[in-house]
Amino acid sequence: MCSMMISALLITIPLLFTPPCTATRPTPQFSFTPQKEEHHNHKWHSFMNFLNARKGTQVPGISHLKQYFHHFGYLQLQDIRNATDTFDSQFESAIVRYQTKFGLRVTGELDYDTLSLVMAPRCGVPDIAIHTKLHASRNYEFFPGKPRWPRQIPMTLTYAFSPENLVKYLSLPEIKRVFKRAFATWASAIPVSFAETDDYGFADIKIGFYSGDHGDGEPFDGVLGVLAHSFSPGSGKFHLDAAETWAVDFDKEKSTVAVDLESVAVHEIGHLLGLGHTSVEEAVMYPTLKPRKRKVDLSIDDVEGVQALYGSNPNFTFGSLLESDISTNWASDLLRFRSFERWAQLIIALTLTLSLTT
Repeated sequence: MCSMMISALLITIPLLFTPPCTATRPTPQFSFTPQKEEHHNHKWHSFMNFLNARKGTQVPGISHLKQYFHHFGYLQLQDIRNATDTFDSQFESAIVRYQTKFGLRVTGELDYDTLSLVMAPRCGVPDIAIHTKLHASRNYEFFPGKPRWPRQIPMTLTYAFSPENLVKYLSLPEIKRVFKRAFATWASAIPVSFAETDDYGFADIKIGFYSGDHGDGEPFDGVLGVLAHSFSPGSGKFHLDAAETWAVDFDKEKSTVAVDLESVAVHEIGHLLGLGHTSVEEAVMYPTLKPRKRKVDLSIDDVEGVQALYGSNPNFTFGSLLESDISTNWASDLLRFRSFERWAQLIIALTLTLSLTT
């Protein structure tokens, strides 16, 4: 009996350290009614009605989805205000472009994966320019015309915070620390430095938190949905949705819909430097970010894109990115080994105990 118990333990323990096998895109087995924990855009509570909609169908609310695809560059309409709820061939083509852009299964239908990505909180900058195709190289993209800050390299850009447009629950020093790290992330890869200034009116980059329609033609939509937006080089406008629950420390901010401020800052600074959205999900320039998630480290795709505009920081090496990945994986492996070591000690102690009692 004792030997059988020990054998069972020896068989079971390794399974605790084996990652589970899952399908690449599992078919969901739950209700499609939006739940807060799914982090879907709160405006479209009836998105269950869109599931598996295809060309030829007519579903109430399709007109809102057409506005979404129009805004982000996938659907060209002369008068978007009069969009209908008919799923026509033009809308089908927009969905195909969207699915292709993000590596989804191309169906031309509003399947689960497509709707899930549509409902994810995201940046408000379009993925594709409506009238001019983004210049693309590999996966990273640029704004039309490939703009960059027109200054001699190396250059310094100044930034400032709008004193009238902040959020009360975060102190200005907390916000400043976050943005200092975010700017330093990009400065480590390119010969561009960033300096904070108190002169908001003359700063190159102007940062503020705004609600709803705030005068730039890109109104915010409340909690989740569009998180922030910024503009191409030269403009310097960097706007964050004040309706979001912005977090600088998830240990202190417990909200289930909290959004990491540094992750969004790093992303939007990429736009200010001239980068568009990439289809590489691990990159900081990927357009969506789930609540309570952090993404602050540049990927190779991000670095190659921004260096194509500004060149490389003399101190930058791609090896540093690889070292970061290696150290992260090593730490994970070490934790698993230590956990296994504790189980092994337990088995040895149990074995000795059982041998003494027999």
